[in-house]
Amino acid sequence: MRRVSIVQGENAIVAEPEVLISTLLGSCVAACLYDPVAKLGGMNHFLLGEPGADHRVGMNEMSRYGLHAMELLINGMMARGAMRSRLRAHLYGGGNIVSGLGSIGSSNAAFARRFMADEGIEVAHSDLGGTSARKVEFLAYDGRSRCSRVADRVPELPPIPVSLPSSVGELELF
Repeated sequence: MRRVSIVQGENAIVAEPEVLISTLLGSCVAACLYDPVAKLGGMNHFLLGEPGADHRVGMNEMSRYGLHAMELLINGMMARGAMRSRLRAHLYGGGNIVSGLGSIGSSNAAFARRFMADEGIEVAHSDLGGTSARKVEFLAYDGRSRCSRVADRVPELPPIPVSLPSSVGELELF
């Protein structure tokens, strides 16, 4: 089996059996779309749902946003034979992983649900929200996905002791 890994701002579209698309998510969301007739599927990975009304987004930043990432994925699939009316979705991610970042994950999950509803795309499965990171794998040709929650938190490291030189003359700056 061949594996195609994607990261934030990327997508992959596959029409071959035995090809697995995968990604790791925290507060980001991955949408796995599938056309059961065309035997074609794809996954994207977006950082934020949509920019704020007062936020200007450059071309190189657009794929970080779900609004643009979804259109790229849908249009890419349609160019390869999928029909928008047959698309089915699996949605993953949107976790509130880091408490200091507020509810970014919840906002991303809400965006993904709203986008699918607005576009009339059936959500066949979703695993959104919570506080866990996720590993997502998608067999696009068959429209099957698997999600594993990452249970282990990143361990806190003890502070590294710093020893200072006994005199300023020994201190070197780079």
